[in-house]
Amino acid sequence: MHPKERRLILQHADTPGYDTSIECYIKHGGYVEQRKAYQMKPEEICQEVLDSGVRGRGGAGFPAGMKWKFLDRRSGKPIYLICNADESEPGTFKDRQIMHKDPHQLIEGMMITAYAIQAKLAFIYIREEMPYAAKILRKAIEDARAANLLGENVLGSGYSCDIIVHRGAAAYICGEETGLIESLEGKRAYPRIKPPYFPAALGLYQCPTIVNNVETLCNVKHIVAMGGKEYAKIGTPGNTGTRIWCLSGHVRNPGYFEIECGKVTYGQLIHELGGGLRPGRKLQALIPGGSSSKVLRGDERFKGKLRDGTPYDWSIEDIPLDFDSPMTVGSMSGSGAVVVVDDSVNIVDVLANINEFYAHESCGQCTPCREGSLWMKKITRRMANGGARVEDVDLLASIGDQIAGRTICAHGEACAWPTQSFVAKFRNEFVAKANETPDERAKREFRLV
Repeated sequence: MHPKERRLILQHADTPGYDTSIECYIKHGGYVEQRKAYQMKPEEICQEVLDSGVRGRGGAGFPAGMKWKFLDRRSGKPIYLICNADESEPGTFKDRQIMHKDPHQLIEGMMITAYAIQAKLAFIYIREEMPYAAKILRKAIEDARAANLLGENVLGSGYSCDIIVHRGAAAYICGEETGLIESLEGKRAYPRIKPPYFPAALGLYQCPTIVNNVETLCNVKHIVAMGGKEYAKIGTPGNTGTRIWCLSGHVRNPGYFEIECGKVTYGQLIHELGGGLRPGRKLQALIPGGSSSKVLRGDERFKGKLRDGTPYDWSIEDIPLDFDSPMTVGSMSGSGAVVVVDDSVNIVDVLANINEFYAHESCGQCTPCREGSLWMKKITRRMANGGARVEDVDLLASIGDQIAGRTICAHGEACAWPTQSFVAKFRNEFVAKANETPDERAKREFRLV
């Protein structure tokens, strides 16, 4: 563990000898918080989570306690809990680590959450490309059920709840909560229109449903252990707790790092935890929160005032790792996936790769996204292959502008924001690529080889 880390969720994950068995988990203090929680009233647990200020770790960053508060408890319908373990944002691999290395922590967090919202059935929706994680979770659930930690009359409390592992078909769109719910119901994963289909009111089977991310649910255990107000002291105001960041791309030491929110900057993540860039290379671009977040130039500076009036003058490496600071400079922390791009690659090729992914993953429900993502893929691929026209630069930006804000779900923004920001921030590179002669392209490719 790096000195700048503060491991809460991952405190045992990489400990030698620590395994996924229930015996190992209980030996290290597991399921103590569940017993404590079941001595509390459900509304008391909800209040602790609200007091903690913990925000969803899946991408949106919405306060978890507030989401629980919106739950329609008056309808008389069953309440469901869904763990979103789809983890489909490129560059993100934190939830996989939790499921592979400490599955019982997730189960305990889910059982506390289910009790707090009085759900009688919970689901872990996991993508098909994580067969090993699904196998581990199913074994962990069997062992927890045998120990009366889930199932009928849990711990003699009179409360009953079971957990079902459901494997999805590895579709990016199932990371969106209503698309996930449609898939879980056995239908095509077309996201629902919000309103009226907010899951807290009309979710799974048109019943009140809470959908939380793996890391978010794991935090519930620690909130119960220390109390919401004590948990809120970790991190910074409005950005409480720890968060697991995934670092990949052109760094010497890619990996995952759990850090107090706001206590480390992007520069420290890259250079101190990530070991820095490769020898002789410069930071060309930074994707701060997964491939759908707006790209930042390596040489940018940002000046202005924060919400509390505090002035800031940041280079890209000065930006704090939290939810709000990336938004302040026009991007987002998203899923916590930081992708580093050095000057060894052509920026047009990077966008072409991203656009190919989003064109493939569009569910096809909305025309702007279905058609626009495909056109952006075709244009950037043509640019990357040396067949672009100068007017393609403006055409590409125009297509992105016509997608964002015009679709049912956020996939429209997910595919449009990279194109909008790449063209805006690196326009000269796109124009140069469009003007590139066959000889220049051949020389460039020879140099790369």
